[in-house]
Amino acid sequence: MKSVDALALRQSLGRVLKALERDGAPVLVERRRRPAAVLISLRDYQERFADRDADERRREIVERINATRVGTRPKQTTLDMLRRLRAGSE
Repeated sequence: MKSVDALALRQSLGRVLKALERDGAPVLVERRRRPAAVLISLRDYQERFADRDADERRREIVERINATRVGTRPKQTTLDMLRRLRAGSE
């Protein structure tokens, strides 16, 4: 994993981002020679976090739909569920 000092990152952010896009390898950001953060590519972020969150929401919706089909009443109305889902996507 490449590492870059925070000051050098501020001075050459464009170059670091181009290298990140090109190589896809995470970049360790150090402050005072100590690890402070990690930069990852947008593709890695989407694969690791965004897509996983969307999958969880889909599973939750499917579970609620299946619960209504079985005949058990959901704790929330359909309108409440839609409001909650819309609020989560903003």
